[in-house]
Amino acid sequence: QVQLVESGGGLVQPGGSLRLSCAASGSIFSIYYMGWYRQGPGKQRELVADITSFGSTNYADSVKDRFTISRDNYKKTVYLQMNSLKPEDTAVYYCYAKPSGEVTPRYWGQGTQVTVSS
Repeated sequence: QVQLVESGGGLVQPGGSLRLSCAASGSIFSIYYMGWYRQGPGKQRELVADITSFGSTNYADSVKDRFTISRDNYKKTVYLQMNSLKPEDTAVYYCYAKPSGEVTPRYWGQGTQVTVSS
């Protein structure tokens, strides 16, 4: 069983930066795809970014020039570096993990609030 614990959310001004972390406990972390979803107020849940077990990354068009996802398999942690934040980025961010080869996330973090406001 894998448990994901998120941290790093907070309140920032537009143009600011935050770095989210998602630390995993459990075995065979390196085989899992990892990623981040977010859900803003009154909005649908959307995929922000993900990263395969091999390090290939994928980003939503709205964030691809500003956010960077990375992982450290030794630390069993995935990161989301968020730069040039916009009010539209305000959301609860959820990290997830899924075994390679599966479509649906199997494990979810508890969510961390990111608020971008002046």
